[in-house]
Amino acid sequence: MYDTIIIGSGPAGITAAIYASRRAMKTLLLGKNVGGQVTWATEIENYPGFKSISSFELINKWSDHVSSLGVEMKHEDVFEIQKKDDGFLLTAHNGEKAEYLAKTIIITMGLSHRLLNVPGEAEFTGKGVSYCANCDGPFFKTKTVAVIGGGNSALDAAEVMGKLADQVYLITRDETLRGFEAVIDKVKAKENINIIYNADIKEIRGENKVGSIVVINNKSNDEKEIKVDGVFVEIGREARTDLVKNLVAVDARNQIIVDAECRTNVPGIFAAGDVTDVPFKQITIAAGQGTIAALSAYRYLQHNK
Repeated sequence: MYDTIIIGSGPAGITAAIYASRRAMKTLLLGKNVGGQVTWATEIENYPGFKSISSFELINKWSDHVSSLGVEMKHEDVFEIQKKDDGFLLTAHNGEKAEYLAKTIIITMGLSHRLLNVPGEAEFTGKGVSYCANCDGPFFKTKTVAVIGGGNSALDAAEVMGKLADQVYLITRDETLRGFEAVIDKVKAKENINIIYNADIKEIRGENKVGSIVVINNKSNDEKEIKVDGVFVEIGREARTDLVKNLVAVDARNQIIVDAECRTNVPGIFAAGDVTDVPFKQITIAAGQGTIAALSAYRYLQHNK
């Protein structure tokens, strides 16, 4: 029986684990990837204490910190949570099924990539279709790629790929790019980045891997096929809370509703970070909520002895 089980190992989960451990709570941290969404970034700026730090270095510091406190970590997916009289039963797997009991739960699952939902996307995922330029970008060195999206994540991906690929097509459905002006200027200054406005992806084509994309102009309905070796999908993120949305209250965007103390509507279940209905999605905010969730879980245990 754990005092708390934290589902998700991004900045909210890592911070919650640190504070739970400091309160001598028996803690289990479950998550596929330490760092969560931070693994999708290259450089992290404006994190307190660092003007700029690579995501790899920051994640390693987080991992070392948690490990030094003796927090138990497992790289497993939770696929079921059941309410029990004395707490919660979590069923997880990583090749083999495992069950864990917890007095409290802290949900810090973050957000997931939004999908294009076009023909060829699912078929070629891992075969040229990627959702992480930092993870998969080096595989496309000297090749031609498309980055789909017009916000900051797409701009970051385009900038990364502009340093690796010979040709980058940045495809946005809008008339302008949406993001920080400094990043937009960097992308526009790259000679090997070709920006295509007012365009939607209709299809991803290929045989055993990505070979081309079909784009349609959403003003004129003209279509054209562009040969590419890879497609990086950067059209935003969404909360995928199927695991818990029948257990706790969620809003219209499937984000978990929490109060100022990161409590859900179910006693003993707390949530923190981007998966919640907090209006701003930032690393520092996720870390702050992780702190609140852990301290709230500790107080819950103290009150329910």
